[in-house]
Amino acid sequence: MKKKKEKPKNHGGHVRNGSLAFDIFNYVFLGLIAAVCLLPILNVLAISFSSSAKASAGLVGLVPLDFNLQSYKYALTKPQFLTSFLTSIKRVVLGLLINMTCTILTAYPLSKSPKELKGRNIYAWFMFITMVFSGGLIPQFMVVKQTNIMNTIWALILPGAVPVFNVIILMNFFKQIPKEIQESAMMDGAGHLRILAQLYLPLSLPSLATITLFTVVGHWNEWFAGMIYMTDPANYPLQTYLQSIIVVRDTALLATASKETLEMMSTVSDRTLKSAQIFIAAAPILAVYPFVQKYFMKGLTVGSVKG
Repeated sequence: MKKKKEKPKNHGGHVRNGSLAFDIFNYVFLGLIAAVCLLPILNVLAISFSSSAKASAGLVGLVPLDFNLQSYKYALTKPQFLTSFLTSIKRVVLGLLINMTCTILTAYPLSKSPKELKGRNIYAWFMFITMVFSGGLIPQFMVVKQTNIMNTIWALILPGAVPVFNVIILMNFFKQIPKEIQESAMMDGAGHLRILAQLYLPLSLPSLATITLFTVVGHWNEWFAGMIYMTDPANYPLQTYLQSIIVVRDTALLATASKETLEMMSTVSDRTLKSAQIFIAAAPILAVYPFVQKYFMKGLTVGSVKG
């Protein structure tokens, strides 16, 4: 008698169950991480919209109590806050322009082989070594002082004009572009600047978006340079100004404030005022991020494949 062939066991159900369990675990785990990141922001936002009494008593959680806009009105009428806000915007615009220009013009030649660029490895190591070793704060301070850019916007921008980490990301992304594209363009008489502008940059939008996000967030959130290079507090960028805020009210402001200002100050506390200023400072980054987020992971991963 012929033996009946055994039917292969069906493991499809186990695979589906395992995949479903993994998906559930993934969603729960990532949801918890998102909550840890989001809840403090919601708490700061709720405090900024709450009354001074409720905020000072520590009663505010994720929902505003005694909703009011007095902290925002007061924050937006403070001359120093508005001046610092404009300084930060100026810093971001100028810093983004200079950083991106230097990054692109540095990454493009370094993405070539040693045969195409003589001494390429020397230039690359000369830059990469700065990620491991630096001159330190004192030499950098002396350079800024000797170049007479202390207490100017350039002291916040020029010392970091060539961010090496961004150069590495963009350089590795350029390496992914087939060499045949460049060779074909050169056969048609195109030079390197034209190839860079019309071929490499349009093909590198994910990486450029990633670098743009890094640069904007870096300039907007950085406060230490303003603290050491700006001798006049009136020139502080926004984050430096927020860092320098103290609990004690400005007695000079109280002495010269109008009746309306004093009434407004009586309805806010230092906690609600700081929360309002912090959220105003974070709002531009929160508004920009969704537009570049779809490029972020692709640009970061692809730009880090090759060394």
